[in-house]
Amino acid sequence: MTETLAFGTVDTVLGRLLVAETETGVVSLHFRDTPAARARTAKATGLPVVHAPDRPAPALSALRDYFAGDLKHFEVPIDWRLTSDVQRQVLTTLYESVPYGQVVTYGDLGDRSGTGVHAQVIGQVMGSNPIPLIVPCHRVVASNGLGGYSGGSGVEVKRWLLTMEGALPATLDWDITRAP
Repeated sequence: MTETLAFGTVDTVLGRLLVAETETGVVSLHFRDTPAARARTAKATGLPVVHAPDRPAPALSALRDYFAGDLKHFEVPIDWRLTSDVQRQVLTTLYESVPYGQVVTYGDLGDRSGTGVHAQVIGQVMGSNPIPLIVPCHRVVASNGLGGYSGGSGVEVKRWLLTMEGALPATLDWDITRAP
């Protein structure tokens, strides 16, 4: 059986998210559904794209539940093919050990993952995470603040996600229905 790639979208307060899934699991998540994002994912995986809306449906449903505040842990299958061995080790550690509402520093995640890589490298791994939100790179912070975030419109999305999860206190003007 030839492996294939299917796309699905979900509308959230952060915009329309694009999820790509193989028979193995979710392979990528983009903060915007664009033809370029679809083309980059298809090229990166090297798989033919098929119309299979049922395949990403569980991941899309989980994302809806997450943004509604009803899901605290994603349990969708992951396809790690777009990651290197070190990325996979770090991201798997993050996925399995940093729960909703908690954060870990870049350095602590490096130690926890057993990779022996420096905090700056962990930051690069977070910036190249092909499956943000589901693999929660927004929960990784600097030892002296939030650190960066390459998802959505940047660090304000990270702040919004951490506030939604309760890891950061809400400011008086914070609104779960309004994206940064």
